[in-house]
Amino acid sequence: MHQATGTGWQITTDTSGPMMIALYVRDTAGLNGAGHPALSHASPKIRPADHTHLTADVGGLSALKTEWEAWWEQLLKAHPQTSPELTPPDFAAFGNSPALQRVLQAHFGAALTWARERRSEYAELEAERVASGTNQLLEDMVDDRLLEVGRDSRDFTLTIIELPLNEDRAWYLEPDKIIMSRKLMSQPDLFRSYVQPVVEILV
Repeated sequence: MHQATGTGWQITTDTSGPMMIALYVRDTAGLNGAGHPALSHASPKIRPADHTHLTADVGGLSALKTEWEAWWEQLLKAHPQTSPELTPPDFAAFGNSPALQRVLQAHFGAALTWARERRSEYAELEAERVASGTNQLLEDMVDDRLLEVGRDSRDFTLTIIELPLNEDRAWYLEPDKIIMSRKLMSQPDLFRSYVQPVVEILV
């Protein structure tokens, strides 16, 4: 986790294990375009599997999509906390989402391993950014904006959630969250094109 702070403002950059598990479930279940915002596929690619037999008697794939979207919305609202709790093997918190519960039971081990690998890659990425000074980009962006407007910043917090996504871009969630591909910050111009407009609104 990295925090850029100044008088009255704070920008936090981090990833999310539960969201990575959710992305794994989405991609392995082939729920393309599910969730708001509709994020690109995870990277490295997750092989989709046929879940028809698992979900047939609990509403099928359309029920799974609805249940997954409700879960995703909860994860976004609760971040950085985990809600609902992911407790194997029965995933009791998903009792009202039987299709999703079954898919979690079937894939949780693989999803957890995949998410842990991505987390350790993210830790390496963070260390590289500290060494290279890439993290300074956020402070610079706020400072540039403050010079432009000629006053102190309004109080604000911004949370940037970095996820292993195969499209180098960001998705803005109002009012104070951005989801972005973890590779985006290594492309400063592209990174600025997504984050600068949000900083301008907040500052």
